[in-house]
This record gives sequence, C-alpha cells and structure tokens, in this order.
Amino acid sequence: MFTDIVGYSALSERNEAVAMRLLEDHRSLLRPIFEKHSGREIKTMADGFLVEFASAVQAVRASIEIQKASGERRAEDGLKVRIGIHLGDVLVQGDDVLGDGVNIASRIEKLAEPGGVCITDDVARQVRNKVEVGLESIGMPDLKNLAVKIEVFKLVMDGQTANHLTSNDPRQSIAVLPFVNMSPDPENEFFSDGLTEDILTQLSKISALRVISRTSVMQYKNTSKNIRSIANELSVGTVLEGSVRKAGNRVRITAQLIDAKSDAHLWAQTYDRELSDIFAVQSDVAEQISQALQARIKPAEEAQIRRRPTESMEAYETYLQGRVHLGRRTEEALKKAIASFEKALEIDPGYASAFTGLADAYIFMSLMEYMPPKEAFPKARAAAEKALLIDPGLAEAHASLGLVKFQFDWDWAAAESELKKARELNPNYAPGHHFFADYLKGMGRFDEALAQIREAQALDPLSLAISSGVGHVLYLSRQYDEAIAAYRHTLELDPNFVQARLWFGRPFLQKGLYDEAISELKQAMALSGGSTISMAVMAHAYAAAGRTAEAQEILDRLQERAKEQYVPSYWIGLIYVGFGDKDRAMDWMEKAYDERSAWLAWMNVEPRFDPLRSEARFKALASKIGFS
Repeated sequence: MFTDIVGYSALSERNEAVAMRLLEDHRSLLRPIFEKHSGREIKTMADGFLVEFASAVQAVRASIEIQKASGERRAEDGLKVRIGIHLGDVLVQGDDVLGDGVNIASRIEKLAEPGGVCITDDVARQVRNKVEVGLESIGMPDLKNLAVKIEVFKLVMDGQTANHLTSNDPRQSIAVLPFVNMSPDPENEFFSDGLTEDILTQLSKISALRVISRTSVMQYKNTSKNIRSIANELSVGTVLEGSVRKAGNRVRITAQLIDAKSDAHLWAQTYDRELSDIFAVQSDVAEQISQALQARIKPAEEAQIRRRPTESMEAYETYLQGRVHLGRRTEEALKKAIASFEKALEIDPGYASAFTGLADAYIFMSLMEYMPPKEAFPKARAAAEKALLIDPGLAEAHASLGLVKFQFDWDWAAAESELKKARELNPNYAPGHHFFADYLKGMGRFDEALAQIREAQALDPLSLAISSGVGHVLYLSRQYDEAIAAYRHTLELDPNFVQARLWFGRPFLQKGLYDEAISELKQAMALSGGSTISMAVMAHAYAAAGRTAEAQEILDRLQERAKEQYVPSYWIGLIYVGFGDKDRAMDWMEKAYDERSAWLAWMNVEPRFDPLRSEARFKALASKIGFS
C-alpha cells in the first residue's frame, strides 16, 4: 500500500508550520489502523507511507477505515488521502522492499481520486465479495516504465456513486476505428469518417458499454498499428473496424468486432444497402455488438438507437461535412461548419443533430475569441433549445445548453441541471463530462471536477483538450506541482499543442517561477501566430515578473489590434492585474462583464485574481455574476 496527502506540497509552501502539524496528526491517525489490520510500516516518504500487509483483504479493509477516519477529520483540515494497493512479489532488502510490486502500487496511487482508493486486478480478484464496498473498473491506464497493461479498479465507498462502467468484463469497453473509404471517389472520405462517428454515437447510447470518443480513435486513421497495440493504448477489450464503399445511391459496409487479447472475431457482417437505409445499418451494428458483448440495452436506449435523425440523405451528407469542419476549430473551418449545418436545416428543419452542431459551432466561435460572446452565445442557446424541442433525449444538446447556461447566462442551477441530464442520457459522451468539470471547478467543487475530467479522459484518452483540462482543475485548486505535471503530460502527447503551452505558464507564475512561465508562453505565442490570448497572458507574465517595458509593448499592440478586430476586455484586465494596477484592472473587468465574457465564470476561483479579492469593486462584480 502507498498513501499520500493530496495538496500537501501546496500547503507546505503557504504555511510550513500548519503543514507539519497536520502531517503529525495524519501519521497518528493512520498508524493505529495499519497495526489493527496487521500492516507493517516499511517507511514514510514526506507525506506518504509504504506499508506491507499479510493479505489483500486486510490491506483493502485498512484503506476503507483510513478513508472513513480521514473523512471525519476533513471538515477541520480540508486535506484528503489517496491510496494505491497492489498484490505481488517484492524483493526484501534490509528493512526496505523493492521491485515491480512496489512500483505498481506507487503508480496506481497517483490514479486515485482525492479521498479514494485504487487497486489492481490482482487485488480485486482476492477481495471481491469479501469487503463491503463496490469495485469499478477505470480501465488499463499507461503506467510509467511498465510494458504490460494492468486493469485498475477504484473502491466505491459509502457516499460515492459508481460511474456507468461497473462490469468486470473488459470486453465491454470498445473502440470504433475509422472505417476505411473504399469508394473510387476520394471526396467520399468525409462520408466514411461520418459513418464511423455515427456508429460510435449509436454505441455510446448503450450505458452498459464504455465507448472511446471520436477524438482519440480518429488518431488511428491510416495507422499501421495492430489491434492489440491500439487496444492497449486506449485501454479497451474490443475493437470494431470496417470499410465503406459508396457509389451513387448504393453503399456497402463491412464491419468486424475483434477481441483485442485473442484477435478472435466476435461478430462480422457485410451490408449491401440503398443509401437511404444507412440509419438502419447503424442501428443494427449497435444492437449486434451489444449482443456479442452481452451488454443489455435499456428500452429508452433502444428507442434512441432506432430513431432516424433525418429522412433526407442530402441533409445527412451536408451535416457530415459540417461535423468535419467543426472538428478543425479554426475560424474559417467554424464558419464553414455553420454554413453546412444551416444548409442541412434548410433541407430538413427537423434535424435535431444539425441544430446541436450549430450550437457547438457558435460556442466555439466565442470561446476561441473569433466572435463576441453577446453575438455567439444567444445563437448557440437558440439552436440547442430547438434541438431539444425536436428530441428531448439528445444528450449532446443538453450539454451544449448547459455550457451556455454556465458560461454566458451564469445561471448556475440551470447549468448543473442540463449538464447532469446530458451525463445521465449518455454517460459515454466525453464532452459532457468535460463541460460538467468546467462548471464544477467554477463552483469551487474541485474533487467532483477532477472526477469528471478523469472520466472524460478515460473515454477520450488521447484528447489534448481534456488532458489540459486536468491541469486546469489542479491549477484552480492551487495544486500547482500537480498542475505542472499534468500539463507536462499533455505536451508529451503533442509538444505543439498551443493550449497546454499557454496554460502551462499559470502554475509557474503562482510559484514565482517567472523564467519558466515566460519560456512556455513564448512558445505559445509562436505556435499560435500571436493570438490575442497568448499575447495577453505573456504581457501579464512580463508585468508580474517586473519586466514592465516588455509588458507595455504587448499591451500597446493589443490596443492597436482592438481598432480592427474584437479583443476581449477580460485579457486587457488581466494584464493590469500583472502591473498591480487594481483600478484599471477593475475598469476592464467591468467591461468584460458588459461583454458577458465566458472567462468570468471562473473569476471566483482564479488564483491570478487574488490581489483583487479584497476590493469592493471586485466583490460587487462577483455578486452581480451570482457568486455569493
């Protein structure tokens, strides 16, 4: 067993005396519990323990008692314990133990939620039905320096709820690889990609399955990797692959479901159909796969799977083109997405998914600073509401409306209601978990936010945006070392991901590591071509570091830019925070309020605004937004 205290490093930096007192209290609380369950304390490591037990059952029972006892203390000190347990051989060397058994326990302890316990599959087999807690698989995550994949479970204790993946059968996790375009016309590539996404969407409506999201699976388009390697990287037990040949009004679709461990074909089918039968094919694939994996489909899920989104193939193909443009996120691509969705709706005004696509396109236009919030968000709201009038069970539309309620309307209760509804309707919709995490961290509910962003990450493990979202939760909760590690992990996936470079600077600034922050932000400016956000955050960093001339030069450039295009007042206000000019900072923050800046949804927890919190104007602004 490995244990540690979440947030202890940050507390030590703020108040070392308090941290030491809490550490002693922590040790005096845990040691009698170890002894009670025949645990042998091998060594302490700063705020953590390494402990050996005679059996897996004793170790797990000890972990449950530790978390219950820690929960009673939590109201006083706010600190939580994280625990990892593995069963395996170790090498005894004097009073120490070494080997893979120890390394694995250490690695999975980092996966546990604050106040949570993670165990390996070896431990799960030993304790199932012997301890009074639930077990929930979190898949087979990558563990540093370990080539072999290990399934990891978390304990679901009193007061916690299991997520949708509760089966111990890893075959009930699935990745839908991009279908190969076999059509003679390469222009049909968008159709094969769209079919992949639609089949994935249909499968995601089945709550008994865990379905990897589009962002991650599309990275395997035209890959030469074998099925087993892909399954390991995505932590799934089964993979669906196939091909599409479209000619005129005819389409041939082949699909095969493969067990990743044995390479055995669990199901295969070829469909030769009229193009108008495409939705029936998608529904049949979802139902056949659920039967092959023995995953029960609920009646409401079956109704959603069999629902035809549109009767028009022209509207459907136009909608698919819009989804392709939406995924690219550039200003030009988002404008094309809007045009495609609007065209699809001209053809079929009752196409709910096209309304949802339109809502998402306008949301991203605002969040990427291509369009003022007051112009984009009302259009997004109207589109999402129309989608729900047509199909109240469309999870994606509830998620989009929830984001509007959170980041534009600042209607916290309505936002939570919509985002929870999206999660209930489709627990496999990774953006729904991501959006809910955004809301929760804005409310200061960081433990819940971390759980939601981790769930999004399990469903979309290669998503750079979600990976950066983990860092944002940790940064806002003032776990700066952990935030730095999370952003570093994102950049290991893609060193050129602008968002991670951009936000990487913030925890460095909070730690007073100005050179490190500025280094990351220089790369963000270069990679983004000098975007407004990157310039503003760089100016803020220069100002905070005392390099006022460089900060002023960027501020001047942004104010010139504002004469020709939209430059959000929020970012100008942030620069003045760096200068320490509270009055001007508040002037611009009040302008940001008038603009309905989406970023103000996090103002109550943003560490960079700490110097303003005692200001009467800041308190008044927070109250107007709805923060008590």
